[in-house]
Amino acid sequence: MSALVVVPTYNERDNLEPLVGAILEQGADFSLLVVDDGSPDGTGELAERLKDGRPGRIDVLHRPGKLGLGTAYIAAFKWALARGCDYVLEMDADFSHDPAVLPRLLAAGRGADLALGSRYVAGGGTPDWSLSRRIISRGGSLYARTILGLPVRDLTGGFKCFPRRTLEALDLDAVRSEGYAFQIELTYRVFQLGGRVVEIPIIFPDRRVGQSKMTGRIVREAMLAVWRMRFTPPARTGVRLRQTSLP
Repeated sequence: MSALVVVPTYNERDNLEPLVGAILEQGADFSLLVVDDGSPDGTGELAERLKDGRPGRIDVLHRPGKLGLGTAYIAAFKWALARGCDYVLEMDADFSHDPAVLPRLLAAGRGADLALGSRYVAGGGTPDWSLSRRIISRGGSLYARTILGLPVRDLTGGFKCFPRRTLEALDLDAVRSEGYAFQIELTYRVFQLGGRVVEIPIIFPDRRVGQSKMTGRIVREAMLAVWRMRFTPPARTGVRLRQTSLP
């Protein structure tokens, strides 16, 4: 079984080396793909040096500029499918997603069509956040859940595990969203295909170093994108995912 962890980066040099070590410590099943959007701080060059020191465990995709989170993940998904990866996991580069959770997230993904780390189920939480940030985040998930009719508690999180069959069933070229909206759209499309989604609790702290990429523009785009999803027919791939638990 091969599990590829995808980490998009932009100016994450200070986080990257400890993150790589923490991911690869989770076991031989895990390898890493860094997708760097031309970071001016040298993140991409550092990723190449780390790759050379760990042959077969790390790969790097270099993109010419800041092209967006959604397109970074789509490029990574296609890369993983072309290389026969069994599972693909998403996570942030800033340690807000704990690498120690990866084995648990992978185990959940083996019994579902999508597994996601959730801040808003029992056992999850955001202990370092201000009250206003918690209200915005929970409100965003509730807003999307209500419009799209989804039972998922945490729709905007980006700590996910996709089995290969799920990525093959999705029409990746039809995914249009970025940022928060990208994570919402992927989960919504899995449901449109009849997929089974499970949430596992995670604790989501603030990033260790660097600056958050979240902006008011991204939040506004997500609010509008939810309505677009609601009234856009599902992409036709000819595949339906099973709703039952898998062996």
